Amino acid sequence: MKKREIVRATRKWHRYLGLILGLQFLMWTIGGLYFSWTNIDEIRGDNLKNSAQKIPYHLDYVPPQLFLKDHITERDSLISLELSTILQQPIYRIQYGNSKQKQVLLVDAITGKKRKELTKEEAIAVAKEKLNVTAELTEVEYITETGNHHEYRGRPLPAYAITFDQPANTTVYVSVDYGNVQTFRNNQWRVFDFFWMLHTMDYQERDNFNNLLLRAFSLFGLFTIFSGFLLYGLTSKTLNKRKKS
Repeated sequence: MKKREIVRATRKWHRYLGLILGLQFLMWTIGGLYFSWTNIDEIRGDNLKNSAQKIPYHLDYVPPQLFLKDHITERDSLISLELSTILQQPIYRIQYGNSKQKQVLLVDAITGKKRKELTKEEAIAVAKEKLNVTAELTEVEYITETGNHHEYRGRPLPAYAITFDQPANTTVYVSVDYGNVQTFRNNQWRVFDFFWMLHTMDYQERDNFNNLLLRAFSLFGLFTIFSGFLLYGLTSKTLNKRKKS
């Protein structure tokens, strides 16, 4: 193939790939600017969260061994045991299970009796207790699957999605089984998540860095860069003069 034909083919591929990849590179750049110019604590809603409730130390707590044997079989393994509170009531939060399934058990830390899952009213109270500003409640939704609430992906279900108006402008997700606030989601986080989706090019799960589309664009990006170097080498007057001399 003649040099002129190589230059023409390289320029053509470089131009079209540059156009396609340029749009994605632009999205990556805009996303990078948003990531670097925003406060990650505000995106996570940390500025709206009250600190964890203090656990009273002077109470007579039931020893865990008195109730664990009633709820956990020999086939199960104890994953974690935590002393916490739900609406200022001390509870044990126990995670146990096997290789196939993990379960959560809430036990009243004073009586040793199993605690029922959170009701709607309790979930709202838990959300308000965690929120450090006063805001009007706008919507409460009981969710059993992520569905439209993709912002809650990867977290325990079922849960209550409890949305507050200004100044919070935040949805608080409260787990029914765990009896606690799992996460805060606001509009800043949703913008962040949108750019994160464009960054990873995972338009469904949003967190998979190993998807084929991202790999393909990475390879095309390298090809575009190398074709640019090749095009420069083939058309550079300075380099061509040196070769002739």
